[in-house]
Amino acid sequence: MDHVSSLSELLAEQKASSFIEIPGVLSRTFGQTTLTTTLPMSKLFSIYEVDLEVQRSLVPQNLSKLMDYIMLYLDNNQGIYFPGIILSARGAGEYDHEQNVYRLQAIEKLYIVDGQHRLAAFRRLMETMQSLMARAKDRREYDRMDEITEKMRKIYSFPMSVMIYLDIDARQERQLFSDINKLPRKIGGNLAVLREQRRFYHVLATKMAETDEAMRKITVDMFSERGKGPEYVFSYHLLIEILAGLFEGRLKSAARNNSYHFTDKQIQEHLALASFYFGKLLQHLPEPEQGLLCWSENVQIAMALFFHEEATKSATFNKYELEHALKILPHVNWDAIYEGDEKDRLPRRSRIMKAYQYLKDFYHNNHLTLISAVSDDQGAGLTHKEDAV
Repeated sequence: MDHVSSLSELLAEQKASSFIEIPGVLSRTFGQTTLTTTLPMSKLFSIYEVDLEVQRSLVPQNLSKLMDYIMLYLDNNQGIYFPGIILSARGAGEYDHEQNVYRLQAIEKLYIVDGQHRLAAFRRLMETMQSLMARAKDRREYDRMDEITEKMRKIYSFPMSVMIYLDIDARQERQLFSDINKLPRKIGGNLAVLREQRRFYHVLATKMAETDEAMRKITVDMFSERGKGPEYVFSYHLLIEILAGLFEGRLKSAARNNSYHFTDKQIQEHLALASFYFGKLLQHLPEPEQGLLCWSENVQIAMALFFHEEATKSATFNKYELEHALKILPHVNWDAIYEGDEKDRLPRRSRIMKAYQYLKDFYHNNHLTLISAVSDDQGAGLTHKEDAV
């Protein structure tokens, strides 16, 4: 009996009804034969397989985040970006050098080396759309059917870069998977949030840092990956946290309005209020400088949380109520916020909330005597609710 070295040779002896053709040019990558191409998801769905001896189990949280990311494209046509998929042929298929086409028998599969979660996210969304389509059809919701059909078309036609290793074995696949997922390090700190320019507070913070006069005096480190440089008072990440605290009264992790959907008008309105707020900080606080407690990260976030509370007592964000409350700042004894080594010992959230509570108590006990009636009149009309934003 003749030796059969691959599934392709076995199938070649039979009459195949069809082939799957993948156009591309062969090359050598670190001593291995590879084919690089771009394929629509419809074709990728039909040719890949998962070997759990090489791949890890799917992480539901990662899968959910990827599906939400793809929905930005499906719902709003926002651009989305993915690194290429890496597959291994394991001897399957044959390459036609004359036509520069790689052909697979319909029964043959390529195995995922890198990209399992990306492909699974597209497949799950495809299955979800198919279920929604069946439900809309049963209910005769024809407009809804057209909408779902368009999303399915976008999924099927989405182009994905693909590299196929034609001659590596399972051991080499495991090593390649390990190298891809272990050696690179994810970006963090300012770089991570700076590159995210879809969400509301990220866009707002970028415009603040680039255009606002107050930010030139406070100084914002836009590019350090961790923390901030010694010549800066704020990090870009801190600016986002302050904005979330000021406009929502929540820490950034709990912010509800840091969404992907907003208008230029909303950005401009919040930009004007934020510029007003930071301008008043410069007016009432000492010159910005690293090491001053009033300009420290935890106290700045605490101040934003507290002043949000004062600015929204009338249910809407009122600029003049904010201005009135800010007048307490020159009278605050900043050194009294923390006792002993609490500033360094307490967890970050505890330091923020301790500073917030101190400011709240100080304002409640002292604002009537420290903020004079004369200065109130100079505050340009606290009763003018039509100026509330």
